[in-house]
Amino acid sequence: MTNGHEAVRELLGARAVDALTPGDAAGIASHLGGCAPCAAEAERLRAAVRHLDGPAVPDPAPGATPAAHGLSLALRTRAPALRTAPHAAPYAAAVAGLQVLLAESDGRGAWEAPVGHGRNVHDTVARLIAADEPLAHHLGPAPRSRTAVSRAPDAAPWRAVREARAREVVRRERARTPAQTVSTWRVQAAGLLSTRAAHDTERAARATVLGGVRLPVADHFLARALDTWAHADGIGAALGLPVPPPPAPHLWQLVRLGIRLLGPALGPQAPPVALTVAGDGGETVWVLGSAEDPVRAELVLDPADFCLLLTGRRTPDRIPRGTSGDTASARRLLSRAASLV
Repeated sequence: MTNGHEAVRELLGARAVDALTPGDAAGIASHLGGCAPCAAEAERLRAAVRHLDGPAVPDPAPGATPAAHGLSLALRTRAPALRTAPHAAPYAAAVAGLQVLLAESDGRGAWEAPVGHGRNVHDTVARLIAADEPLAHHLGPAPRSRTAVSRAPDAAPWRAVREARAREVVRRERARTPAQTVSTWRVQAAGLLSTRAAHDTERAARATVLGGVRLPVADHFLARALDTWAHADGIGAALGLPVPPPPAPHLWQLVRLGIRLLGPALGPQAPPVALTVAGDGGETVWVLGSAEDPVRAELVLDPADFCLLLTGRRTPDRIPRGTSGDTASARRLLSRAASLV
């Protein structure tokens, strides 16, 4: 390997999980000894990985069932999520929670368990790698890709580009072991949480276009938190292990992100609907749609159900809700929310 900054920085993720070849390890050690910026970046990344790993989980008592004790014990004893600025805290917590769940999956040998849409647990982690890539590339050097960037035409809709890239990453990861896939996801997540944008609110206030929408980087972190938790919910369902919703402060950050996306998506001419989100942490009402017309319908949703609707884990037909007024207007809002992510 060369000792240039870019070559070294591409391998810092593998170094953080002790996955370097002896030759690369020696070359990086030599470079870090004389390069303070790369050494600081290496330590930030390794510290993030160490923290996300958390302490070893104690063995359950004899006779205890994994569903009753394994996951809940791990969730209670894991290290707190990596300390970040408030906008990145939900993502840090979602990553830490998913790591606990993946350890449970590994212990059960359940990587082939179906999650839905023709995917298993292994595929779901691979899709998270692809989903995190755009923010990782935007914020700094991402891990060296093993697959060419999507060949979708430049003018293709962003959803088509995103899906093409996800399929490529899934194909790549199916040729690797689940442990290797989890390691790649974990290093990329730790890298995101070690960036300055995860700790500096001023940097995170800068807007950029990712996933077809222009948002502050802070909101892109929240979107990654929402997606990570939703994937964990799917994996938990596959394993028969209920995944709890995010802590109330984080959950409401995700709800408010959804509202910020949903209002413009409905448009100013849509029949106005009063949406009440009520649950752990409070109750808030938003009127979405036309500001000129009287409210046509009222909807009441649980915050966790609303977030799962945004990610496709709930459908407009089956989401628990309270509805009054014009059902068509209420249905329009639910359908639009379900197509945002």
